[in-house]
Amino acid sequence: MNTISLIIIAAIIAVILIVVAAGYVKAPPDKAFIISGMRRAPRILIGRAGVKIPFFERVDKLYLGQMTVDIKTEQSVPTNDFINVNVDAVAKVRIGTSQEAIQLAAKNFLNKAPEQITNDLKDSLQGNMREIIGTLALKTINTDRDSFSDQVMEKASRDMNKLGIEILSCNIQNVTDENGLINDLGMDNTAKIKKDAAIAKAQADRDVAIAQAEADKAANDARVIAQTEIAEKNNALAIKQAELKKQADTASAVADAAYSIQEQEQQKTIQAATVNAQIARAEREAELKQKEVIVKQQELAAEVEKKADAEKYQAEKKAEAELIQRQKKAEAAKYEQEREADAKKAQAEAQKYAAEQEASGIKAKYDAEAAGIAAKGKAEAEAIKAKGIAEAEAMEKKAEAYKKYNGAAMAEMMIKIMPQMAAEIAKPLSQIDKINIYGTGDGTNGASQISGNMPIVMKQVFDTMSEATGVDFTEIMKAGTYDAKVNKNINLNGAGVDIKVDKNESK
Repeated sequence: MNTISLIIIAAIIAVILIVVAAGYVKAPPDKAFIISGMRRAPRILIGRAGVKIPFFERVDKLYLGQMTVDIKTEQSVPTNDFINVNVDAVAKVRIGTSQEAIQLAAKNFLNKAPEQITNDLKDSLQGNMREIIGTLALKTINTDRDSFSDQVMEKASRDMNKLGIEILSCNIQNVTDENGLINDLGMDNTAKIKKDAAIAKAQADRDVAIAQAEADKAANDARVIAQTEIAEKNNALAIKQAELKKQADTASAVADAAYSIQEQEQQKTIQAATVNAQIARAEREAELKQKEVIVKQQELAAEVEKKADAEKYQAEKKAEAELIQRQKKAEAAKYEQEREADAKKAQAEAQKYAAEQEASGIKAKYDAEAAGIAAKGKAEAEAIKAKGIAEAEAMEKKAEAYKKYNGAAMAEMMIKIMPQMAAEIAKPLSQIDKINIYGTGDGTNGASQISGNMPIVMKQVFDTMSEATGVDFTEIMKAGTYDAKVNKNINLNGAGVDIKVDKNESK
């Protein structure tokens, strides 16, 4: 092999080494290196080394470590029982380790930092948690958070699997509501626990008192029995001492009477023995009665003490029963008062809400009515103003017209109402039902006098109107004659009297 061949081989080896050195890659355990470009399916390296062909293949990285997603409801979410809550949860996720999961994740999160991946997943996880909140009651969310988180994981897993994401855990951090109902539930449970503890303490105190009473009774019974036995022993000792004393006294008496007995006859000895026997029998009977009295006294004392103990025990039991009954009644009354207070509180809130709604409706109604009244008043004021202006203008025009009237016009107006005046003058005559006419002796009868009064009355009316107006109604009436019209050429019209006289006549 010549030198040229060696050089070529060395160059090829060097090129291969350079290519290997340039394309050598090594993936850490928490990242996946995806080599693509030359093959249809990309190669995936996790925690191992590989070689890529420079200029023909590329290496992309995919983060496989655990990521924390902070899930918070941005707005209040209504639960199944229509209570708005805010939930704060934390989910631990990572990209799946299977080939299919890595390929799905590579399409969505390739070369992205963990913060970018969690930010992309946050919206989807929040939506899944909001859906689960809407299916659960507030009490279930608080008391069974494991089940709540499991449901969120189960709901979110279907969406996350499509992205190649695996949910490791989901923990509910905090649950709050807008109206403080969770605190109210806690206060209710606290009150129940305190109530149960108080009842348990009262029952324990009662059991201790009963046990103490039973122990005292047993001790008292034992003490009575012991004292009774001691009394019996003392009584037996006293009886024995009395018998011994009696025997000693008898022996002394016998010794003292021995001399006399020996001196007396056998009869006296018999009598003395008989008397002694009777005395001994009487003493024995007395002793027996004394014992019977003592035993009776002991029985009576024991019976009295037993009865007193029984009455005492019965009174104690009765007092304990009454105490327990009062306690239960007090607890029941307290419970009823609490329920009644809650009902009244709810009713007061409902009445307050209804009153507020009613007040709003009344205010709106009154505002509308006030606006209507104001508009109506304004329209009426404008109408009254226009009417007053029109009336004032009419009065002003009427006054101007009256100023233009001359005596003839006024006379014409008065002449027009003369028929009505004549009718009013003759009206009293129409009211006469019956009239008797008598002659006066001057050649005229009564009827002619009555009819003759009418012209006189009319003339008096004309004279009065002439004096009041300054117009001579007699001349005006003459103006209507044929002579006046022909010779004097007088013409009457509605606007006044125009008098036209011939020039010859005026001369």
